[in-house]
Amino acid sequence: MATISADPHLALVQPVQPRTPQGCEECLRIGSPWVHLRLCLICGHIGCCDSSPLRHARGHAHLVGHPIVASFEPGENWRWCYVDESYV
Repeated sequence: MATISADPHLALVQPVQPRTPQGCEECLRIGSPWVHLRLCLICGHIGCCDSSPLRHARGHAHLVGHPIVASFEPGENWRWCYVDESYV
């Protein structure tokens, strides 16, 4: 398991509002299922996790350069950096 780090990408984090609080933006558009949701802490994009069939949160991070996400699951309180592959 990755360790928590003082990641330089944390400087990119902004106060955001979830753009689609009801689910993964892309999955909702195409009718695909997801497992868990992740919130982009730079723009508010909601994407599905790496355990989901299409991994939209990771795709968003790499496509637009927004590396820090938070779990969007009730009761979970953690953040992840896709660039450094670590909890932040």
